[in-house]
Amino acid sequence: MKHRRGFNPLERMSAHRKALHRSMVTSLFNYERIKTTRAKALAVRRTAEKLITRAKEDSVHNRRIASGRLYDEGVVHKLFTVIGPRMKERAGGYTRIIKLGERYGDAAEMVILELVDYVLKTDEVENRKVRKAEKKAARKKDADSEEGK
Repeated sequence: MKHRRGFNPLERMSAHRKALHRSMVTSLFNYERIKTTRAKALAVRRTAEKLITRAKEDSVHNRRIASGRLYDEGVVHKLFTVIGPRMKERAGGYTRIIKLGERYGDAAEMVILELVDYVLKTDEVENRKVRKAEKKAARKKDADSEEGK
C-alpha cells in the first residue's frame, strides 16, 4: 500500500535525490523547458512550484531560501526578476507536463516539463534552417567556381 508515502524517492539515496532536484530545477528555470522521465518530472515539479511561489514576493528571506535550493546565482536572479513577476497573477499550476511517449532503450515514459507561459520560438529554428541552406548554397557555388578554374 502507498498510504502516507509523502514523495517518490526515485530509488536514490537522499543526497543523490536532493542533487537531482537541484540540478533539474536549475535547468528548468534556466531553459524554461526540459525533457525528462515522467517520475522525475512529477517529483521536480513540486520543488519548482514551491520556488516560483516564493519568487512572487521578492524579499531577502525568499532569495536566500531559493539560493539554497538552486546551484546558480544567475538562475536565482532570473527566477526573482523574470519568472516570479510573470507568474504574479497565477494562483498556482506554474508548470506543464507534455507526454512524449516511451524511450527506446528502457521504455521509460518521457515527458517535457515546461513553464506554463513558455512560448516555443519557431522563427528562430526557421532562421537557422534558412542560414544553413544559404551557407550550403554558397559552398556549392564556391566549389563550382573552383572546378571551373
